[in-house]
Amino acid sequence: MKLLAINGSPLKSRGNTQVILSEFLRGVGNSGVEIEEIFLNELTIKPCLGKLSCWVKTPGKCCQNDDMTTLLPKLADSDVWVFASPVYWDGVTSTMKNLMDRLLPLIEPKIELYDDHCRHALRFGVKNGKIVLVSTCGFWELDNFEPMINHVKAVCKNIHRDFAGALVRPHGALFKYLKKDNDSLKEILAAVYNAGLELVNEGRISRKTMEIVSLELMPREQYIEDINRNFERLIEKNE
Repeated sequence: MKLLAINGSPLKSRGNTQVILSEFLRGVGNSGVEIEEIFLNELTIKPCLGKLSCWVKTPGKCCQNDDMTTLLPKLADSDVWVFASPVYWDGVTSTMKNLMDRLLPLIEPKIELYDDHCRHALRFGVKNGKIVLVSTCGFWELDNFEPMINHVKAVCKNIHRDFAGALVRPHGALFKYLKKDNDSLKEILAAVYNAGLELVNEGRISRKTMEIVSLELMPREQYIEDINRNFERLIEKNE
């Protein structure tokens, strides 16, 4: 099995999203899966121009010459895609959205019916597979992930991949302040690791595991108070 993990956080390895992603990949890697990890902010991926030349002029090849040229074959050949992105204005980061928009060369232009819905067929040689979502959010409530999850599920339908689960971590700002011996943190990271094992062995992440990853770490009122106090300190420090 080949897994391609794509991190769309501008903070790359320093972000909270990477904390979850790294532990998940550790669980996957212990099962002998071939893993490649990519930070989108280290690549140049321009927005889609909407010319559709990848459909009619140079089938399967985008007219733009950027890092998507080397990334598309990797996407086509990977059994699992992991989209990792913090929540930015109710969705994925701009770099991740650019990547999604630039998936167009992987599908054919003609429309066909799949499950009584208009879709495009995959190009020859592009694998069917799975997509896993990994995300963190600064807000406390779990429902802040719903727009992103729905978007990724829609991408799955359009690219003919199964949605294998979402590892989402609300009030993720706490990750930087929790000590490694914190019992709640250990339980969450153990569940993230187990999610990697489940993906390999069961083909998807169980609901129970996803629920543990999203466990409440702090009452909402206390979280708001602590976050606001921290921002007040930062503002005063920079005055």
